Amino acid sequence: MELLDQLPALIGVVVGSLGSYAAQSLTERRTWKRQREERWDEKRFEIYSGYAHALKAQLRLAQRIGAALGFADVTDPLPAAEGLPLLADAESHRATQWEAVLLVGDAATIAAARRWHETIWTIELLIREGPVDAEKWTRVHRMASAARDAFYESARRDLGIHGAPPPSGQWPRQWRAELSE
Repeated sequence: MELLDQLPALIGVVVGSLGSYAAQSLTERRTWKRQREERWDEKRFEIYSGYAHALKAQLRLAQRIGAALGFADVTDPLPAAEGLPLLADAESHRATQWEAVLLVGDAATIAAARRWHETIWTIELLIREGPVDAEKWTRVHRMASAARDAFYESARRDLGIHGAPPPSGQWPRQWRAELSE
């Protein structure tokens, strides 16, 4: 009889222990999941920003070579003989960074990144083909600027950054037009 009298208390202890264990397990699982998501957000940020830096470096080299070809909206000319090997190295670096974007990026950000680097390739093709009219040069830079904006907008959304992205830059640069007045 004594065991029967203590059975409800024993069942209470067992149920309480199981409940406590389940609650603790759920809490630890949520904490682990949140920490994992934070780590991946940090990693995605590093990868996205590294990719953007690689593309900007590539674009800057192409623009400097363009300046040597006579495009007025770019300074610091770099002769093609010196710049094209540097541009090839920059493309290799960008391609390496691209693989990381493919691994961690969502579909929309990958598509936006692809569009951006394809517009940079178009600029490179223009400088490799030699003299090109200024209107085409301006148009492809506007395309690259729009592609860059789309990449940043998509990357910010993937990273959970709220608010509008910064305003887009204008090509050719506004200060150029203001100096001409």
